[in-house]
Amino acid sequence: METTWKPVNEGDEGTLSSGEKRSLPDTVYAFPDKRKEPLTDADHVRNAIARFDQVKDVTDKERDQAFANLKKAAKHFDVDMTETDWHQLGKP
Repeated sequence: METTWKPVNEGDEGTLSSGEKRSLPDTVYAFPDKRKEPLTDADHVRNAIARFDQVKDVTDKERDQAFANLKKAAKHFDVDMTETDWHQLGKP
């Protein structure tokens, strides 16, 4: 699956206020159409991986897209991600 994720500008990483989140482009989210799980730095990527199975109101196709975006962001931020499929994320 082709990814939609793109990193934000340098210096925009870290803790985000709600206003800053609203100003982010859709391309920084794991789920871009729903604007869920911003992937702005390594901590946010780890958090999105840990919470992937908790995201509500998304389709399997959106999960496929989000997983591809997560993999790309994890590689960019040097986050170890051994899962090869989104079904492997979350609770065992």
